[in-house]
Amino acid sequence: MLKTPLLIRDYPEDERPRERLIKGGPEILSNQELLAIILRTGTKQESVLELSHRIIQHFEGLRLLKDASVEELTSLSGVGPAKAVQLIAAIELGRRVSRLQQEERYTVRSPEDGANYVMEDMRFLSQEHFVCLYLNTKNQVLHRQTVFVGSLNASIVHPREVFREAFRRSAASLICFHNHPSGDPTPSREDIEVTKRLAECGKMIGIDVLDHIIIGDQKFISLKEKGYV
Repeated sequence: MLKTPLLIRDYPEDERPRERLIKGGPEILSNQELLAIILRTGTKQESVLELSHRIIQHFEGLRLLKDASVEELTSLSGVGPAKAVQLIAAIELGRRVSRLQQEERYTVRSPEDGANYVMEDMRFLSQEHFVCLYLNTKNQVLHRQTVFVGSLNASIVHPREVFREAFRRSAASLICFHNHPSGDPTPSREDIEVTKRLAECGKMIGIDVLDHIIIGDQKFISLKEKGYV
């Protein structure tokens, strides 16, 4: 005999995701429960909670799910175009809210502040990205710019590209970032050489390079703290 799928209404009321969110707030819900609320319904074979669990398992958590395409999602049984679009729209809305919060004159007072500003965007990147934050005299973020994408070396990261945007924004200082896709933020010889070169150029033109922060997976290393800036 075929197993009858367990529907959300079959769960005790205090175990249903919507009711739990209403009573305790979204932060108490698991990723599976939040996904179930977005998807709303399951299939004839499984409840929405079971479908959500299977989707998260397939993508090995949120790391890969956040970049899933419509085609990847609809390749899973029980996920049609409507559910795929709902999920992608929810993920994109979350990204935009995160950027909005960061752009409200975020102030960088420490290497940790700088790392927190870019961590969620940079720690999952599969290629190295060199990013600069341009700051005003109060260390508030004026602008964020991806200067280049690719392996880091002194010939590619040219000071002209880094400081051009600083002049355009009338920035008082800047902070450089780049990610290590391996997740290990330990600086290489090239990282150190690039840092010293940019810091020297900044002193000459009167725009301070406050730090060069290497982003790993939920880890970072400040080259200022290591004595290279």
